[in-house]
Amino acid sequence: MKTPLSSILLVFGASFIGSIGAVFLKSGAERLHFELHSLMRNWRLAMGVVVFVLSSLLYLKGIKHGELTILYPMVSLGYVWTLFWSRLFFGEPLTRTKFMGLGMIVLGIVFLALGNR
Repeated sequence: MKTPLSSILLVFGASFIGSIGAVFLKSGAERLHFELHSLMRNWRLAMGVVVFVLSSLLYLKGIKHGELTILYPMVSLGYVWTLFWSRLFFGEPLTRTKFMGLGMIVLGIVFLALGNR
């Protein structure tokens, strides 16, 4: 079974959207107080949950017709996006070690994709 490009693009999109969900969750968590009225008014937290659900739906649609061994590791691309979002929105540092880790993730995905031939 060969994984169709449409499945790869859906999972790729799901990883991207999921990383945006993580930004909303962190932003909401920074404002979180564990009181019911606080949870109800925390739109960032709610948006993070909604974005994660959307990401999950895209992921489910993507894995339906493809090889899980190819598609599931692509979810780790969310770490790549999250590195840049963390820098942009939270001022977190970009370090050599983080880039080396991301390089290994991308290299692993490339090797898996080559196995799809």
